[in-house]
Amino acid sequence: RTPLTVIAGYGESMRDGVLQPTPDRMEIIYQEIEGLQNLVTDLRMLTQVDANELPLHNQMVAVTDMLERAAAPFRHQAEKQTVTLVVAGDGNLPDISLDEARMMQVYGNLLSNALRYTPPGGQILLTAAKRDQSVVLSVIDNGSGIEEEELAYIFDRFHRADKSRHAESGETGLGLAIVKALVEAQGGMVQARSRPGEGMTIEMVFPI
Repeated sequence: RTPLTVIAGYGESMRDGVLQPTPDRMEIIYQEIEGLQNLVTDLRMLTQVDANELPLHNQMVAVTDMLERAAAPFRHQAEKQTVTLVVAGDGNLPDISLDEARMMQVYGNLLSNALRYTPPGGQILLTAAKRDQSVVLSVIDNGSGIEEEELAYIFDRFHRADKSRHAESGETGLGLAIVKALVEAQGGMVQARSRPGEGMTIEMVFPI
């Protein structure tokens, strides 16, 4: 409701002549509309997953190559924050069946989160390893971490472990819910490990 309140407030003030429609004010309105559009897109995706109607295009994927492609769009931001972004995949891993476009969404959410909470000089690690008859994909950071009691809820929709920081960044609380939904839709499972001050590990397990 906050974006709607902002849009309505500016709209009414401009209509009544209290504020002039300057480029800066129009940009604020546009940003709020863009945020609402993103929210609607996310909610629609989750609804499709719930109804088992999300289109998936699985193919055999070389895991380490996929990790490199997932990391590439975030390297510049990581450098700006002086955060080291490392890909450490086992080159001997078997290919696994995934929808790579959906996995780019998954990694986009996970890396955005990791960069938000990893301090300057920190590190984010993307790993892949074989475990029994599965491939385990992990995103590991050494950022602020969260309390253990929060771990059971971080994949819930609209849950915010740090409400003040999410409010400041404009996050909706849907990012990790989307990660869970997309991983499970592809036959995988996801879990998190963390301690305050020791960072976060998100682990995704897919069958070979």
